Amino acid sequence: MKTVSIKTVATEAGVSIATVSNVVNRPAVVSAATRDRVRAVINALGYVPNSAARHLSSGRSTAVGLVLFGVRNPYFADIARGAEDTLQQAGHLSVLCSTDLDTDREEDYLDQLAQQQIRDVLITPVQVSDPWLDRLKDRGFNFVLIHNAAEHPEICSVAVDDALGGEQAATHLLARGHESITFVTGPMNMRAPSDRYEGCLRSVLRSGRTEEALRVIEVDDFTIEQGRRAGERLLAATRPGTAVFCANDLLALGVMQAAFRAGKRIPEDLAIVGYDDIESVTTTGVPLTTVRVEGYELGRAAAQMLLDEERDPQEHVHRRKVFSPRLIERNSS
Repeated sequence: MKTVSIKTVATEAGVSIATVSNVVNRPAVVSAATRDRVRAVINALGYVPNSAARHLSSGRSTAVGLVLFGVRNPYFADIARGAEDTLQQAGHLSVLCSTDLDTDREEDYLDQLAQQQIRDVLITPVQVSDPWLDRLKDRGFNFVLIHNAAEHPEICSVAVDDALGGEQAATHLLARGHESITFVTGPMNMRAPSDRYEGCLRSVLRSGRTEEALRVIEVDDFTIEQGRRAGERLLAATRPGTAVFCANDLLALGVMQAAFRAGKRIPEDLAIVGYDDIESVTTTGVPLTTVRVEGYELGRAAAQMLLDEERDPQEHVHRRKVFSPRLIERNSS
């Protein structure tokens, strides 16, 4: 088959080559009528853009890297979907990289993206530090952090007010007469669980209780299996307590499974609150009370920040957008 050139498309559509390029790469900057006319010609002629040639000429791919903790957690799948939908509408391909909380894996993915000339990245970082940010900048990345980066106003970020979410969860449990709370979490050296703990502690202290009324069980990851292990540890304690707040819903589902296996009633013997409000928590035997976070909207906002900078890098102002979580009360508490 004869290759159709971009010049032929432009001539047939009665537009410039630059307009055809914008329809392919940055459709949002072209009027709807022109966009539809050019796309009709593209479809009629069977024009296929030569992305490899574009990358060579510009030194930059139009693809965007989504470097996320792991889409095994439906919350991060929602973030990826929100970002992907927004980027696709703007003509960008999304390349998903799952780090599984592994810093070496994260670094390897960033190296591979840079080698493929993919310089636009949305990332949920395992850890954020000045040296880490400097390495991103040195590689030439244009990036948005999906992370509470309050200490770094010089970069774009989207985040959830996790301290508020932790406070909401603890206030809910304390209002139901529980004297203490066990916080079940994955690694506490990460920002999100640390903020959720701080918010929970804030509520505990405000109630007149001491810090000892908030206990912590820390496990290796934020999975259902690790939640089961945490639940077994909790129930094996001499005084296991009656209320649990988990750093995410998967941990909460694991604690719930351990409680059922031990013959405990929920919420009569053990009240449980999760975090994220993933879809499956409404279909369990006891629907889970949780703190809702709009992962899809978080992903959309992060992608839009990236696109805003792409459209006008000279005038772009870095900003931070923080979403407020909301407690959703169900039967588990």
